[in-house]
Amino acid sequence: MGFALTGAKADERQTLLDIFHTDPTLTADRPEQIIIGDKNYFGTEFETTLAEAELTLLRPARKGEPERPGTELFRPLRQTIESNNQNFKGQLDLERHGGHTPNGVIVRVLQRILALVAAIWDNDKTTQPVMRSLTAYDH
Repeated sequence: MGFALTGAKADERQTLLDIFHTDPTLTADRPEQIIIGDKNYFGTEFETTLAEAELTLLRPARKGEPERPGTELFRPLRQTIESNNQNFKGQLDLERHGGHTPNGVIVRVLQRILALVAAIWDNDKTTQPVMRSLTAYDH
């Protein structure tokens, strides 16, 4: 797994390529992976780079483009992604992390991600009806 924490103005496409460059095993050891991104993952050069690495890009069509493969997947995936984002912002206070340095921000963000993963694991093991809820841990 690879991830990056970037500023709001960072180019998502370049960040993804940098992740793959930093750890080449993410693509070399796993050919034919499917990358799902939003409509900002576009561009002939970008898509060619992914195709050369044997990666398939699924993303919504941009205005003026014909419909692309995988369109039927986006609505249910978007709901899951937005739900996780809301957990980060709401229950985990991700936007008020309190970090004053880049390392401080990284540590606090990763702490919150680990907390959510631990809660999902615990909720799964205790057969809770809602996996991503941290309500039981709010007190």
